Parts: sequence; structure tokens; C-alpha cells
Amino acid sequence: MSANSCLVANDWICGEYVRTRGQELTDATVQHLVIAASAVAIAVVVAFPLALLARRWRPAAGSLLGLTTVLYTIPSLAMYALLLPFFGLSMAVVVCGLVLYSLTVLVRNMLTGLRSVPADVRDAALGMGYGRGRLLLTVELPLALPAVMAGIRIATVSAVSLTTIGAIVGHGGLGNLIYSGMQSYFKAEVLTASVLCVLLAVTADLLLLGVQRALTPWARKGRTA
Repeated sequence: MSANSCLVANDWICGEYVRTRGQELTDATVQHLVIAASAVAIAVVVAFPLALLARRWRPAAGSLLGLTTVLYTIPSLAMYALLLPFFGLSMAVVVCGLVLYSLTVLVRNMLTGLRSVPADVRDAALGMGYGRGRLLLTVELPLALPAVMAGIRIATVSAVSLTTIGAIVGHGGLGNLIYSGMQSYFKAEVLTASVLCVLLAVTADLLLLGVQRALTPWARKGRTA
């Protein structure tokens, strides 16, 4: 390594670091994606029935929304400390914490989307012989999709960001590199991992926006008209 190396100089921007630590960056990025994607997927599965319950039984709506809000206010360090006795120092601690944080946004947006479906549309579908299940899947859910996807986008970006906190239990994806770089004051490691984390969040948001546009073509037609 030459004396003029950016690694020796400990520069913030260092192409040599990216070239020599490519596998390390790849592994951290993959772990980051797995944690964030798993958390959002599980949160969607959990949030949807909760939103249906809140929509169907109004007295439960306030309690569910209040509970998810309280969960969101718990500091990350405290959340992981509370979950450690159940999961130990594993990736499950981080995933579970992210699921709980995601419920606030997802339940609210799903409930808002379901409530925004016009009553006359529901009545017309029921009058045509639609059952409750068919009504939900083919009428209500498609009309609620913009609000639902907006919630998923917000939850995904938040999960990508909050995954870095998992470095305190050794499962933070790119957060592990940020934490390690901060301890050793390795500038290139901190900046490179941070930039990759931001790129992941932006890319995920754009991909989900594309999915939303593909699933709701009538929304684009309505704006054009």
C-alpha cells in the first residue's frame, strides 16, 4: 500500500476501500436487504387483519391505533433490550423490532384506505351478489391500494434506515460497518456504508412506486383526464 493511498490518508471518499472490501460490502448489503424486506413483509401480514378488525369493529380502532403509536415511541435501544430475552442475540430481534415499528404506519394507512371506499360502491357490489370476501378482494382492496402502498413505501424506507440500529446486536447489515467505522474512525467505511444505505432506501421506494403505478392504472388515467 503506497503512502499516497486514500486508505492510509483515511479519506472520506476512497475508491480503494470499495475495491478491496467489495465482498464485505456485498455481504452487509444482502443482510440489510434481508432484514428490512422480511420485517416489512411480516408487518404487512400482521397489519392487514388488524386494519380489517379496526374497520369492522369501531371501538377497537382507537385502541389498536393507540397501541401501535405507543410501540413506535419506544426507543430502539429499549425495544431491543425488551426483545432480547425472547430472541437472544439473533437477527430475529432486529426483524421483530422493525415489525413493531412498521405497524403504526401500515395499520393507519390500510384503515384509511379501506374507509375511503365509497359506501355506494360497497352497496352496489353487495346488490350484485358479491360476498364479503369477494367484495374485499375485488372492490375494496383495489380502491384502497394507493393508501396501502403509500404506507408500505413509508414503512420500507423507515425499515431500511432503522435496520442500522441492529448493529448493537451484531445484525445491522450496513449498520455493522457504520458502527465499526465510527469506533475506529475509519472515514471511508462510515461514508460508503451510509451512502449505500441511502441508495437502498431510495431504490426500494422507487421500485414500490413503480409497483403502485402498475397496480393502479386507473389512477393515472384519472389524473390525465
